[in-house]
Amino acid sequence: MAKKAGRGLLRLFVVLVLLGAAAMFAVWSIGVYYRQAYPLSPYAETIQQEAQANGLPVELVYAVCRTESDFRPNAVSSVGARGMMQITEETFDWIKSHKEPEADTTFEDMFDPQTNIAYGCFLLRMLLEEFGSVSNALCAYHAGWGNAQKWLADETVTQDGEIVNIPFGDTSAYVKKVLRTANIYRDLYDLSL
Repeated sequence: MAKKAGRGLLRLFVVLVLLGAAAMFAVWSIGVYYRQAYPLSPYAETIQQEAQANGLPVELVYAVCRTESDFRPNAVSSVGARGMMQITEETFDWIKSHKEPEADTTFEDMFDPQTNIAYGCFLLRMLLEEFGSVSNALCAYHAGWGNAQKWLADETVTQDGEIVNIPFGDTSAYVKKVLRTANIYRDLYDLSL
């Protein structure tokens, strides 16, 4: 009887060890998956520097770059937005006039990762200052400054200074995706400046 009880305990111990090993493997596998799906960019140093220079959460910059272009410096959208942070020519002109009006930077330079990230971070900072929250700034980044202003003035769209009922479905999805992606980056990596 004692031998049977001993073998039963041994079997239970082996099962528990195997379950523990399987759980550890599952956790490790999930971490590997997420790190592959949400990688750090080859331009991590530039992202860190520009986020810090503009007082932005670095995970937000990673999230915008991943969502906009999947970190592809030569990305071009259907509306002609360029680079990792997808800057349109009209937006480029506005940023340049505020950031470095005397510089010889051209719209072609939006394919240069350092320049694109610098311009995109400058824009994000300006939008955050103007619109007061990350969600509102992302609405303006995606749908344009004018639309975000109009939405903030509309009581059916805004609640306590936040755009909560985003009228454009693609902008609503974009804001949710960037916020979710920023949270994943924050949870996966130590991105503190």
